Amino acid sequence: MSNHGGAPSAFSAGLACKCPRCGKGGAFEGYLTTRQTCDVCGLDIATYDAGDGPAVFIIFILGALVVPMALLLESLAAPPLWLHGIIWGIVILGGSLALLRPLKGVMICLQYRHGTPSQ
Repeated sequence: MSNHGGAPSAFSAGLACKCPRCGKGGAFEGYLTTRQTCDVCGLDIATYDAGDGPAVFIIFILGALVVPMALLLESLAAPPLWLHGIIWGIVILGGSLALLRPLKGVMICLQYRHGTPSQ
């Protein structure tokens, strides 16, 4: 149970890219640029920084998924290496772009929950 009253969970607010305190205002202005403050509750979101954490998690997640899939494809169909490069390059790029923003939101929400601003 959270000691933050009726605040949403860090994972639900983070994955939805919402404010860690109210869960209603957006946490981002652009794709990865965090807002200075929440439009709804006024939380200073800029004091929380995810750093390289989301990128590290993406490397682990996609590595754990893509390597077995590439090995399976190789053992079943043995496509040429250039085709592997195209397929897995697109999968890795798309997966990275899809996961980066929500994982950054989760990291910011977890920092808020645990009271660890970066500044």
